[in-house]
Amino acid sequence: MANLVEATTQQQFEDFLAKAGKCLTVVHFQAAWAPQCGQMNEVMAELAKEHRHTTFVKLEAEAVPEVSEKYEIASVPTFLFFKAGEKVDRLDGAHAPELTKKVERLAVSGSPGEASDSGPTDLNQRLKKLINAAPCMLFMKGSAQEPRCGFSRQIVGLLKEHNIQFSSFDILSDEEVRQGLKTYSNWPTYPQLYVNGELVGGLDIVKELAESGELENTCPKAVTLEHRLKTLINQSPVMVFMKGNKEAARCGFSRQTLEVLNGTGVDYETFDILQDEEVRQGLKTYSNWPTYPQLYVKGELIGGLDIIKELKESGDLVSVLKGES
Repeated sequence: MANLVEATTQQQFEDFLAKAGKCLTVVHFQAAWAPQCGQMNEVMAELAKEHRHTTFVKLEAEAVPEVSEKYEIASVPTFLFFKAGEKVDRLDGAHAPELTKKVERLAVSGSPGEASDSGPTDLNQRLKKLINAAPCMLFMKGSAQEPRCGFSRQIVGLLKEHNIQFSSFDILSDEEVRQGLKTYSNWPTYPQLYVNGELVGGLDIVKELAESGELENTCPKAVTLEHRLKTLINQSPVMVFMKGNKEAARCGFSRQTLEVLNGTGVDYETFDILQDEEVRQGLKTYSNWPTYPQLYVKGELIGGLDIIKELKESGDLVSVLKGES
């Protein structure tokens, strides 16, 4: 296939870029020993059939070190996207859907020069949105679950240790954001931490804030499970924690509870414990009550189905639900 080629030298690599001109060139930095590279080559071969005007280049990363070093290739597979000899995007890792998406987007868009009128403004708007996507936003290499560099790993550890609630953005997945944010915030390195849309800084500053005890005041704290349970219990004057919900009980005890409550004419709200394992386990400990359903009135535990039945039989249920006793 004419548009699926291999570069074994720096000169060949540069020739392919020059020959492609303003058309998209996708370069796969690979290694023969990495099975995921073989899988991504299969994906690339399929893409090459669909995108005849795009050049797909396979390059053995260790065999052409001068190119790998120039573009900071730290792992394989890594994909770089070029137009008019300029790098326009990057993808680290074996992410077939993401590779397909980037090729489709970049293959149809004009060259960087043609897009430059609206480009910077659009990018700034996008960066502003990302920075404000959560009260505390971390731009890092990798994700909070899988950091891809030591600095990112350290900053995630610090934030978690201090119980800071944060969202993260993987800059390795979007070269435009990776480069644009450096200029936008005038901060040349990653990770970068933002609070309420304002740059706090990188790892060193977060370390200083942690050591001085200021980190908790700077960043929003994660909501603790206890606080969450308290909020849920007090969500309505009468709350039932059950399997299923008002419309569809998911066990016999829950169904019977609803039948009894519906007969009282008192308004109540339900919470489906099957949808939230943290609440399901946490509430047992919080209220020292091991089973479900659980009935709460004005934040206080009344009990389960047996107690609800007893209150109904004694004629006290309505007054208890209304908080009169």
